[in-house]
Amino acid sequence: MSDPALPTGLFITGTDTGVGKTFVATALLRGLAAEGFRAVGMKPVATGIGPGAVHNADVAALIAAGSVIAPTRDINPFAFAPPIAPHLAASQAGIVIDPETIAAAYARLGTHADVVIVEGAGGALTPLSRHADMLDIAARLALPVLLVVAIRLGCLNHALLSALAINARGLCLAGWVANRIDPAMRESDANVDALACRLQAPVIADFHWNADHVAAPIGRDALVTLGLHR
Repeated sequence: MSDPALPTGLFITGTDTGVGKTFVATALLRGLAAEGFRAVGMKPVATGIGPGAVHNADVAALIAAGSVIAPTRDINPFAFAPPIAPHLAASQAGIVIDPETIAAAYARLGTHADVVIVEGAGGALTPLSRHADMLDIAARLALPVLLVVAIRLGCLNHALLSALAINARGLCLAGWVANRIDPAMRESDANVDALACRLQAPVIADFHWNADHVAAPIGRDALVTLGLHR
C-alpha cells in the first residue's frame, strides 16, 4: 500500500551499470520541465566521486537537469568516493544504507517538486547490504519502475531477467527504454523487436546512438504512458 505522504515519482533501474540510466533520467526531467512540472532528480546511493568533486557525475547531471533547487543531502543521501558496488563502499565506510533514510529524503524532495525521478545504481538487484538490494528502494517508495535496456550483445537475457525480478517483487514495470549504446551491434532492430514482444510493458523511448550522449527531452505522450501527467 502506498504512503500518502510520499510524492509522485518514478524509479529508474537498468540491466547493468553504464547502460544509460542517467541519460534517460535527465531526458525525463527535461521533458517534465517542458510540460510545466517542478521536477527533481534523486540518486539515493552514488559511488565513484572523483578527486576534488562534490558529487559523482550522475548526481551532477540530475541536479543540472532538474527544474527546482533542492538540498543535495536529499538528492543524494548516501555518497561514497570509491567506484565500487554500494554495499562494499558502505561497508568500508562503516555505514548502513538505510531505506528509511532514503524514504525521508524522498518525502522532503516532494515539498520542492511535483515529481521526483529516482535513479538507482547499477542494475535492478545491485546489493545495498546483506539483505537489501536496489529494488527494495522502489518497494519502500512505492514507485513504478522504468527499465533501461542497453541494446548490446546479451541484452535479451539481461532485460528479461530484470523484468522477472521486478515482477517477482510485486512492483509495477511501467515501461522500458531501448538505449542503443553499441553503434556496431548487428541486428539491433531485431533485438529491440524481440524485447517488445516479450516484455509486458510499453516501450517508452528508443534512443539511437549519438556521439554527444545527450538525449532529447522525453515527450508528453511518453510521460502520460508513465502516469506522469496532470
